[in-house]
Amino acid sequence: MATARKNLPGGQAGRDSRSSAPLPRVVPDAATPTAAGPPAELGPAALRALAHPLRIRILDLLPIRGPLTASKLGEIVGESSGSTSYHLRQLAKHGLVREVEGKGTARERWWERTPGGFSISSAGKDSPAGRQTAEAVNMEFLRLRNERVMAFTRAGQEADEETLESWMGSATFVTVNKWATREQAKAVVEAWEQFAAEHLDPLNNQEGMPGAVPFEIHFDVFPTVDPEGNPL
Repeated sequence: MATARKNLPGGQAGRDSRSSAPLPRVVPDAATPTAAGPPAELGPAALRALAHPLRIRILDLLPIRGPLTASKLGEIVGESSGSTSYHLRQLAKHGLVREVEGKGTARERWWERTPGGFSISSAGKDSPAGRQTAEAVNMEFLRLRNERVMAFTRAGQEADEETLESWMGSATFVTVNKWATREQAKAVVEAWEQFAAEHLDPLNNQEGMPGAVPFEIHFDVFPTVDPEGNPL
């Protein structure tokens, strides 16, 4: 259902895709990227509030499944509605989720991810504990992302030919290996942000449009060795 390409030495293209070390900065959902830069980084209090696997799972699900109630979230993650309701309120305190205006009742509230996205970086933290928290949260988001990639790949093995043909070309996994300076890598990231503003922003608010289904788009830029040449 998808092509996987990897840039090989000598410029030859091969059908290979590999996962590598996590990014120093992870943007779990750049919902409204702009040319001005990535979404704002989470502060220490919000990051501590997010350092819970179920809260990360909730934030990971909402952009994919759309607005959900605590009860429906509970069904999906195998928790009680009381548990998911509590975690939703904690996330809301830090502006990570919000109630959907004009939908639901006092007994059954609908929740969605707060627009604008956010980023998480282990750099610049004032304590080892802060860096460890950022790293743990990033790793969990990346683990969930990888689970979805694997689920999509498995689905392709079970799909019929008609389904495969209808989706062929609409999904791809690409890994490109180049040598670059920090400045050149930064320029690539800035070009991506401009691309996102021009081509991804227009896709906002298309839930319910005929033929539209949730898609996930990945863009990773990171070094594979440290300045001394040691593998990361």
